[in-house]
Amino acid sequence: MAPPPAPWNWVKGRVCNLCREVGERLHNGLHAETHHQEPPRHNPIRCQMSRLFGSASGSSYADLMPHDLARTALQGLLNRTNIPREVVDYIVYGTVIQEVKTSNVAREAALGAGFSDKTPAHTVTMACISSNQAMTTAVGLIASGQCEVVVAGGVEFMSDVPIRHSRKMRKTMLSLNKAKSLGQRLSVISRIRPDYFAPELPAVAEFSTSETMGHSADRLAAAFSVSRVDQDDYALRSHTLAKKAQDAGFLSDVVAYKVPGKSTVDKDNGIRPSSKEQMAKLKPAFIKPYGTVTAANSSFLTDGASAVLIMSEDKALALGYKPKAYLRDFVFVSQDPKDQLLLGPTYATPKVLERAGLTLADIDVFEFHEAFAGQILANLTAMESDWFAQNYMGRKTKVGAPPLEKFNTWGGSLSLGHPFGATGCRLVMAAAHRMKQEGGQYGLVAACAAGGQGHAMIVEAYPQ
Repeated sequence: MAPPPAPWNWVKGRVCNLCREVGERLHNGLHAETHHQEPPRHNPIRCQMSRLFGSASGSSYADLMPHDLARTALQGLLNRTNIPREVVDYIVYGTVIQEVKTSNVAREAALGAGFSDKTPAHTVTMACISSNQAMTTAVGLIASGQCEVVVAGGVEFMSDVPIRHSRKMRKTMLSLNKAKSLGQRLSVISRIRPDYFAPELPAVAEFSTSETMGHSADRLAAAFSVSRVDQDDYALRSHTLAKKAQDAGFLSDVVAYKVPGKSTVDKDNGIRPSSKEQMAKLKPAFIKPYGTVTAANSSFLTDGASAVLIMSEDKALALGYKPKAYLRDFVFVSQDPKDQLLLGPTYATPKVLERAGLTLADIDVFEFHEAFAGQILANLTAMESDWFAQNYMGRKTKVGAPPLEKFNTWGGSLSLGHPFGATGCRLVMAAAHRMKQEGGQYGLVAACAAGGQGHAMIVEAYPQ
C-alpha cells in the first residue's frame, strides 16, 4: 500500500502531485498553445548551520543571558554563509525555560545580531523538541510560499533559571504596589509571614504526573529490562565516540565564543571519556537506593544555542549556495506521559518512514536524542519488539531497531550536552554532516520530549 500523502513530502520531485497533474493537463490539451512553465521549487533545504560549543550550566557562559548565546549563533551563521541580513524573511527560535526579560528571545537575538527591525521573529516551545518545532515551522513558511529564506534555531540557558518569590509573597507585593497610603502599605507588610520568603524553583517534575523525567527513565529502564551495566556501557560509548569525532574535526559548524572577561569557549566541555569502573561507583540519582539512572548515564544541564539557514531550493540556487540537505518529511507524536514519557522515537520513527515511503533499511544515518542511556536502550528494545508493536502501537509487526554502526556515531546528548531548546538543530546538523562524510543518502532524526511527546524527521543528502 502506498504511504498516505504528506503535506511536505519533498523528494527530488519538483512539484506536488496536484501541481504536476495541473501542469500535465495544461501541457496536454487545455492550453496546448501555451508553453508550460515549471512551477517554482519550494523544496525546503538546509544550507548551513552554526551552534555554540555546549557548556555545562554554571561554567563558561554563567554570566551571560540567553539572547547573548542566540545572538552569537545567529552572527556565526551570518559569518559562515555571508548571506545578506535583508534576504532573511523570518526568524524562529525554540526555547524551554524562558528568561522573563526576553520572553521572545528570537526577536531580541535577531535585533542583537543586526537583523532589520522589519524582519519578524517569534519563539516556540515544545520541551526538548523546541528547535525541531522551530525548523518545521520554517519548513511550513517556505512550503506555503510565504517565505523563501528562514533562520530557525534554539537556545537554552540553565546557568540562570528564573527563580520566583512564593505565590503568597507575589500577591503581597502586588497588593503593596496598589496601596495608596502609608497606612495601607504598613497593613500589607504586617501580614507577611516567614514562609512567604521561601523561593519557587522552576518545576523539574512533569505537571501532569508530578514525576521527574529521571524517575520516568528509571522506571522505563526497569520495564524493558535495561541493566545499569548496559546503561553505563552506552554512556561510555557516547563519550568515546564524541571524543573521536572531536579529535577528527568532525564536529564542525561550531562557533568559538570569547566570553567577556573569560577565555574563549572553543570546545564542548562535557565530553569526558571515563571508565566502567568509575561509572559504577556513582549512586542512583533518582530512585534510591536501587535505581539504575545516574549522573554518568544521563545527559547534563547545558547552556547552548544553534541556528540553521533554511531556504527554498530555487532561492538557494539563485543566491549561489550549495545546499546541504533536503528536509524531506517529519512527524510529531504524543503518548501517555506516565508510562511512555520517553518513547517518542519509537512511535515517531515508523510514522515518518511511512510518510516518506522509506524503510528502516533505507536509512544510512540515525541521530537520536540521548536524554538518558536507559531511554535510548528502552526505545531500541521497544522498536525491536513485535509484542510492543502489536499491543501498544496498533501495528502488526515491529519497525526494527537501528543498527548501532549507523547510530549516533559522533556521540550524542549524553556527551555533547543537552541545551533543551537547541538540541534538535544539532541532531539535524550531525545527520547532514555524517551523510556527507559517509556517503549516505537518508538520515533519520528522532527525539523524545516532556509531556510524552516526540518527533522524527527524514533528512536527505543534496546531490553533489
